[in-house]
Amino acid sequence: MSKVVLITGGSSGIGKSIGEYLHTRGYTVYGTSRNPAKYIDSVPFSLLTLDVTQEQTVIDAVNQILEKEGTLDVLVNNAGVGITGPIEETPTEEIRNAFETNFYGPLTVIKAVLPAMRNAGKGHIINITSIAGYMGLPYRGIYSATKGALELITEAYRMETQQFGIQMTNVAPGDFATNIAQGRYHAPVLENSPYKKTYGDTLEMMNDHVDGGSDPIVMAKKVHSIIETDSPKIHYKVGAFLQKFSIVLKRVLPGKVYERMLMNHYKLK
Repeated sequence: MSKVVLITGGSSGIGKSIGEYLHTRGYTVYGTSRNPAKYIDSVPFSLLTLDVTQEQTVIDAVNQILEKEGTLDVLVNNAGVGITGPIEETPTEEIRNAFETNFYGPLTVIKAVLPAMRNAGKGHIINITSIAGYMGLPYRGIYSATKGALELITEAYRMETQQFGIQMTNVAPGDFATNIAQGRYHAPVLENSPYKKTYGDTLEMMNDHVDGGSDPIVMAKKVHSIIETDSPKIHYKVGAFLQKFSIVLKRVLPGKVYERMLMNHYKLK
């Protein structure tokens, strides 16, 4: 029997690419969207209504899958939002929304699928994080914090759930050519802001990186290989060599040297 996979945020970008690829490999795929009617004709797999910040929609979607398929083998926690801006000038409401979507949201979905996976004695949960979650990036500090928190809690969750035959792992992508830049919250570049020049320049650089990013099919193939692995690792990084190497440099360089390297990269000094 084919494995049943739930992918949150499956209507576009990385989530859609993962869903399409797994569908071609014979998996039974369910994607989710807050407004699935908008995308139902653009994906070859089923789309369910789900908003990770609304717990009842999560419960309803998981129950729909279990009622129809009788099992749920893999969860890919992909839904998320981008956020940029000087931390000082970013509205607290937007900071909370980023954490609700990128951190609390995945935890809500995990809680919804764990009972069925535990009863089955098997299951695999893959959390899509970010290479940005390994470091505090200027003007992306909130995003880095949400993804870093998800990375760490996965480590703890993984140890708690292994006794039930459930695997949990992180996949941290670098820059990929998706529509995340259009959907993320940008704190406005204020005319009288002390951050005006450095934030404006950094924002332009970030958008260029996304536009020039890799094809999301790379992520799709990596997720597929992880699902097919009997004993997956805790952490995977997927992206350009320098993006992945930046994590290694953070481990080996003195803190201030690494900070200076980042500031030079973003032309902040």
